[in-house]
Amino acid sequence: MRDCGDSPPEELLRAVDEFNRGDWFDCHETLEDLWAGEEWEMRDFYQGVLQVAVALHHWREGNFRGAVLLLEGGAKCLRRVRPVCQGVDSEVLAAAADRLREALLLLGPDRMAELDRELIPRLRLVQAGAESESQ
Repeated sequence: MRDCGDSPPEELLRAVDEFNRGDWFDCHETLEDLWAGEEWEMRDFYQGVLQVAVALHHWREGNFRGAVLLLEGGAKCLRRVRPVCQGVDSEVLAAAADRLREALLLLGPDRMAELDRELIPRLRLVQAGAESESQ
């Protein structure tokens, strides 16, 4: 079993790149393989990132309800794990998902395409006290 203190596996690094490129469905597919075999904290971590990615996919596809529900669920999962898990700043991602959800709720389903793109979260890798953002 994996642990939050472990180095990120190759699949997670690939998912980070997919997420940050806006390939949210691909990110979901990559993380699903990791998520399926895990328990406890690691399951919550992978599920949280996966749900935020799928929420963004739903937003892009115009599915307001799916985006809002998955942002809420993803943030809840991420708040159950350590602030940094396998090098990913899960605390920052949970907060970003909350901000995005609030913005979407203010816009409503008819105006969700007007979302400020600056609110779209990115996965941040944190390594040995130094922060980096995967491109």
